[in-house]
Amino acid sequence: MSLDFAECNRARLARDPKFDGRFYTGVRTTGIYCRPVCPVRPARSANVSFFPSAAAAEAAGFRPCLRCRPETAPFSGAWKGSRATVERALRLIVVERALDGEGTTVERLAARLGMGTRQLTRLFARHLHASPSQVARTARLQRAKRLLDESCLPMADIAMRAGFGSLRRFNSVFAEVYGRPPTEIRRARRRAGESGKAVNSREAEAPLSDGPAPTDAPARTPTPRHRARGGMPSGRTQGDTCTAAAASAPGHPGRRYL
Repeated sequence: MSLDFAECNRARLARDPKFDGRFYTGVRTTGIYCRPVCPVRPARSANVSFFPSAAAAEAAGFRPCLRCRPETAPFSGAWKGSRATVERALRLIVVERALDGEGTTVERLAARLGMGTRQLTRLFARHLHASPSQVARTARLQRAKRLLDESCLPMADIAMRAGFGSLRRFNSVFAEVYGRPPTEIRRARRRAGESGKAVNSREAEAPLSDGPAPTDAPARTPTPRHRARGGMPSGRTQGDTCTAAAASAPGHPGRRYL
């Protein structure tokens, strides 16, 4: 599948949702690839490349964006391809997991499609710029990333449900693609959730009135000494008055005598 640079670039700059899932943008200065609808400030056009699939972007060495989450992009356009054979092969890989588990091979997948391995590989290279094995790896990784973001399952369960043969393999592939282990992604998500809860709690406890907060403190009652002097001075507390009286005494460092 060929991509027109000018058309993809216009869609990227406009964040056009019609192109979501049809191509992915690799930013050479950051080593990250994004969906066309990514909310991050667009990179300069001279620094981007376009890929028809997430697997092709990863095969070129780019890491998935953590903001726009390519694993949630719709399976449309480039993912399905323009031929019924590629569309069926993708369904077998992504939905039926034809390349997950023991004994699954590209040869067996090609046989299910009624063609040879080399022919299937050429079709994938033409339409997706990635091999069937690379597409299967990306599909497993995207399943794992969704489970990581949307569930509290242990890492071992995530690895098994996503289609990885072992937790060690899952950790290795995830760190290779995302540049960090999955446990770090989960910790960051939990910290973000706790921070959001704290903000919501403070907002819920804040007073709704725009005026001054009411006070339940009783009015101050002047002491006998203050009543003899005409009452407590306005705006001063008893402690303030005592402090002022002490400061006016002879010998106090706060007052000078001529």
